[in-house]
Amino acid sequence: MKRLVLGAVALLCPVFAVTAQVASGPTATGDTKDVTTLGSVTVTARQREENLQKVPMAVSVVSGEWLDRSYTVNTQQLSQLVPSLYYNSANPRNTAYTIRGLGSNTLSVSAANDGIEPGVGFYVDGVYHGRPATAAFDFTDIDRIEVLRGPQGTLFGKNTTAGAINITSRAPTFTPEGSGEISYGDQGFLQAKGTVSGPLTQTVAGRFSAQFTEKDGSLHNVTTGKDENEINNYALRGQLLFKPDDSLNVRLIGDVSNLDSDCCTQNYLRVGSSLRGAARQFNGLAANLPAHGFPAYVPPSRNVYDRLTDIDAPLHIDTQDGGVSLNADWNVGAVTLTSISAWRYWKWDVANDRDYIGVPIQTVQRIPSRQDQYSQEFRVASNGDGPFSYVGGLYFYTQEINGKPISIYGPAATYWLVSTTSFPGMPDALADGYGQFGNSHYRMKSYAAFGEANYKLTDRLTATLGLRYTYEDKNGTYSTTVSGGLPTTPGSVQDNAKLSLFRPQSYSASDSGGNPSGRVNVAYQFTDALMGYVSYAYGYKSGGLNMSGLPLDAANNPALATAVIKDEINRTWETGIKSAWWDGRATFDLAAYHTEVGNYQANVTSSTETAALRTYPANIPKVTVKGVEGDFAALLFTGFTLRASFAYADGKYTDYPKGPCPLEWQNPNAAGGCQPLNPPANLAIKTSNPRGNPDVPGAYVLTGLPLAGLSKWAGSIGFDYELPIGNDAFLVHADTSARSGYNSDTANSIYTKIAGYAVVNGSIGYRFNDNWEVDVFARNLFDRNYITALTVQTGNSGLILGQPSDPRLVGVTLRAHF
Repeated sequence: MKRLVLGAVALLCPVFAVTAQVASGPTATGDTKDVTTLGSVTVTARQREENLQKVPMAVSVVSGEWLDRSYTVNTQQLSQLVPSLYYNSANPRNTAYTIRGLGSNTLSVSAANDGIEPGVGFYVDGVYHGRPATAAFDFTDIDRIEVLRGPQGTLFGKNTTAGAINITSRAPTFTPEGSGEISYGDQGFLQAKGTVSGPLTQTVAGRFSAQFTEKDGSLHNVTTGKDENEINNYALRGQLLFKPDDSLNVRLIGDVSNLDSDCCTQNYLRVGSSLRGAARQFNGLAANLPAHGFPAYVPPSRNVYDRLTDIDAPLHIDTQDGGVSLNADWNVGAVTLTSISAWRYWKWDVANDRDYIGVPIQTVQRIPSRQDQYSQEFRVASNGDGPFSYVGGLYFYTQEINGKPISIYGPAATYWLVSTTSFPGMPDALADGYGQFGNSHYRMKSYAAFGEANYKLTDRLTATLGLRYTYEDKNGTYSTTVSGGLPTTPGSVQDNAKLSLFRPQSYSASDSGGNPSGRVNVAYQFTDALMGYVSYAYGYKSGGLNMSGLPLDAANNPALATAVIKDEINRTWETGIKSAWWDGRATFDLAAYHTEVGNYQANVTSSTETAALRTYPANIPKVTVKGVEGDFAALLFTGFTLRASFAYADGKYTDYPKGPCPLEWQNPNAAGGCQPLNPPANLAIKTSNPRGNPDVPGAYVLTGLPLAGLSKWAGSIGFDYELPIGNDAFLVHADTSARSGYNSDTANSIYTKIAGYAVVNGSIGYRFNDNWEVDVFARNLFDRNYITALTVQTGNSGLILGQPSDPRLVGVTLRAHF
């Protein structure tokens, strides 16, 4: 497939030459010297094309040109340009993106669950992408990306309680055009992109884009000699535009993206201490391995930034995302009718080493999965400049996910994972080959009707009212069987020891119901260059299902009450300004908000099932986030554009008395596995846990503690400078982003903190005659080390794994535009 995609890019090159001959008129040169304003930015945040400065809501916009100049190729890198957006990915399936700290807390490999949906909607060309994993692929031929902050349920609907990422690709053109580029850098980096667009007939235009990226892995495996966490992906996108006249646009889009690489793992970061016996914590377990037939274990490095691992189980990812959509807009005079029909799929297969070290604890871990989704949206939007305008419509969405999880333990599993307190004297080979084999099926349907109306009360005062009603029906089944390991007699101590690792489960879960969401907004245009607004938004996300197995209750039976979680409700108050300055050469937008979320849907970890590290979806009673955000852009002088953004956010668990127990307070001898506030006389460790819940054994009071995954401060600043030299131009780009530290785990452990960081990217280049360009670029220019994700090792030994940042990447790019 690599050769196919590179061939597709190469085949586009002669088309560029033809395009250059067909294109009429001389090539514009020296445009930069005539630009005296920033120019307006068009967005579709309210399902109609509008000037960004006239939209009374918090929106960040990154143009396709800004993406290209900053070498931003995916959502993770996009978060460096948009401070309110945070992206975390332990691997593509375990992907989380949040806005203002809300959306999803899937921050580790153990936390993904197909039955809990994100709170940030991900849209490409008007089509909702149901699985967060689809955001892990590289961008392809993008016109702009809008990050809508705060609940967007009225018009976007599906799972947008925290906001939405709205991506618009470049459309086919009736003016022939083409572009191509190839980049080469250190670490085996190679990237090729190509696009061609133009008329096929007088009424039909086409566009085709292809890209391919590969890079060596950033972690070196001392066991195999391979480099892990490599990149090897491709993407193809084809479009047809039917435009018989100015009133009708019909756009057919097909795309496919694929990632096939040896990825993804993490390496030793630190060891945290719990209240378990020293022999059952990481250092003791590693040192005592010789007594069980294995060499004593020493990590290849205790410095995470040496980027060394010694995993001994297969590691590979093969995932694909694709689909077809048909978008039609028909202007019939008073209104424009819109239809968006789409089918998409996502496939996933992976081989993981879930113990992350060179000890054969878990030898097989796979979750082959496939998702299919269908959606249909009908909209009607008013035309004209009258005092009253509106958008309304109907929406239907359905998806189905099937998975076959497989986990098999190795020869060191019994020693490393089985409790010696509950099951002393177990043979070392007891769990060797013992595994869990599952089937999961999840299906949901969503129906919605929505509308939003704007009325100009005066020439300067506009009121907006939006309402949406959504009804959803979800059904799921989950079943597992267990087999392997030493033969045991049912009910025996040895059999129960194996069942402490994996226990067969079979259950069904369902949830259905509806709820409204809406928005009220009042905007006042103080001057042509200054607008202020206040708004209230009510967001709704339907309940979720547990599709990765249930935690156990006190009797070691599946806790059926955890199979379904409640609806999530988001209430956001916001006020802001949109302003233009300096005769249109600068803009400054500011927003302040206060958000309260009831029954926040999150993944938490059971502190009693330390062997399986069971994570499951749960509701946090109340979360509050408040903050201030700003976006600034200015054309300081001819050819020099400056952009800056900042975000301050203060997020807390305002009501969470029954939270999961952090590592430092886990005690397997205590009721519920967590050291209590008032230790009883029969508990050997008498240290009081100041946040132990006196009424609920095992619960940890998280009320008042910071929300996981949220930096209090984040910001970015960057510039582009284009200096004309005759028909040529000298180009300079630089951007820097910074985030303060945060805790990556819901339980707020002292061992799961991630430090803040700042990273700088840049490029310099030269454009020849507006058609050819050569650039030298660097990402992470100063080679800063920082952690992007954390994982707690299976078994709660105290080992914390980290995902270090990519080291500095330097390369050269050759671009052609015709």
